[in-house]
Amino acid sequence: MTIARHRVSHGALAVAAALALVASLVLSACGASAGRAKDDRRIYVAITDSPTDFDPRVGISESSQRVHQLIFSSLFTLDANLRVVPELATGWTSPDPLTYLVPLRRGVRFHDGSELTADDVVFTYRSFLDPKFISGRKGAYAALRAVDAVDRYTVRFQLAEPFGSFPMQLVMGIVRAGATNVSTQPMGTGPYVFDFAAPDDKVVVRRFDAYFNGPARNAGVVLKVIPDDTMRGLELRKGEIDVVVNDLSPDIVRELERTGQVAVTTAPGVDYAYVGLNVRDPQLKDVRVRQALAYAVDRGAIVNHLRRGLATPAAGILPPMSWAYDPALPDFPHDPARARRLLDEAGYRDPDGDGPRPRFTLIMKSSTVEFTRLQATVLQQDFKRVGVDLVVRSYEFGTFLSDIIRGNFQLCTLQWVGVTDPDMLRRVYHSSQVPPTGWNRGFFTDPAVDALVERASRSTDDAERRRLYGEAQRRVADAVPAISLWHKTNVVIAQRHVSGVALSPTAHFSLLKDISRQ
Repeated sequence: MTIARHRVSHGALAVAAALALVASLVLSACGASAGRAKDDRRIYVAITDSPTDFDPRVGISESSQRVHQLIFSSLFTLDANLRVVPELATGWTSPDPLTYLVPLRRGVRFHDGSELTADDVVFTYRSFLDPKFISGRKGAYAALRAVDAVDRYTVRFQLAEPFGSFPMQLVMGIVRAGATNVSTQPMGTGPYVFDFAAPDDKVVVRRFDAYFNGPARNAGVVLKVIPDDTMRGLELRKGEIDVVVNDLSPDIVRELERTGQVAVTTAPGVDYAYVGLNVRDPQLKDVRVRQALAYAVDRGAIVNHLRRGLATPAAGILPPMSWAYDPALPDFPHDPARARRLLDEAGYRDPDGDGPRPRFTLIMKSSTVEFTRLQATVLQQDFKRVGVDLVVRSYEFGTFLSDIIRGNFQLCTLQWVGVTDPDMLRRVYHSSQVPPTGWNRGFFTDPAVDALVERASRSTDDAERRRLYGEAQRRVADAVPAISLWHKTNVVIAQRHVSGVALSPTAHFSLLKDISRQ
């Protein structure tokens, strides 16, 4: 281990240890609480903030979607390899590239006892064709031209152009036809019935005994809004909370695990952390510079020390469990010597060897989130090892994101949350997707990548799509429009009297229906 790496690792450990110590002191000050009735068979879950909208067509915040997953069912869901599989539907057929026929399960009941039919599906998806309907989800349905009921249990979706990822857009809760107050009084066909919500306090749902996939193993769920990370850990330690899903810092997770009073369940997740690079920048437009910076980063130190092992090093935007992931992606292992050689080749020689003068200076923008700032410090030290000075500037998130969208940055550090669809490659790296049209915030351009993701997007053949997406991933990885850092590991922390915890890649909140209190 070199001196520079030694400093990075122990610096990260020192900060992490301090945070863990604070958590430990606070948590250990409280014992078990008797605040809950012994006969309360509901599951209490801590969440970070209140849902913004209970309508699955509208609410896009994480807390909103978690509630949707308890109350509503979708035509399709995702399996362990992020493939679209039936839920309310029994499958689909595509007689031509513009048509999808979706037959429905029969006998599925809404919470008021009425039967789910094609009319409900048509009502749900026609909303996105209504110019007066306002939703941040509308862009996902740009290819949808019409949706009609073929009969009581069959729906036909008609597209304006071929779109191989269209079935992924059918992973969304179905609302009842004619419903007008879904945003405040949601009713679906999911495992739980909405009881009430108290803003900034809690959301309460109860078991739906007629749920088509079998009733939940508990009486209901209480989602407690606890914004502070340490307080969520405290409430778990006190016994007021049964379960926390992905909403505790790695330090607090490990501290709670150390006490032996909780059970920790982990599984690979789909969130992706990266350093974005503005390839229009005079220095960053040279691919050798971008590759050198990728080789300079010690992902292992970030994963092992900052993330406390609750992540895996990333090679690209798609998670490894995805059916479309290419395992042959070019990797950039931590190799400072190779990074130095590439910078020399690019004409950025070290002016004084191991002296204090840098080859050049870069500015990286980040949010003010504590973990992000710690990670930026690690990146600073990694870049310094290869002779590049990194200046980190932190901003309130709204200001930060506004700068990124406008291309007002050299480097930035961000995460993509919930990367499940390989069409993300098109939305993030196609040259037509630069802001404000899409998410190509680094202004990356490669005609070959454009052609590959366009063909993959139009194709309805999975084998062909996988091949095309694989080629696109390899070209993108080699060009380094972003430095891949890590994929998040999903974590459930639960009381030891809780059983039945099982995680999916998306940490879908329907996992709560299989949990019970012993």
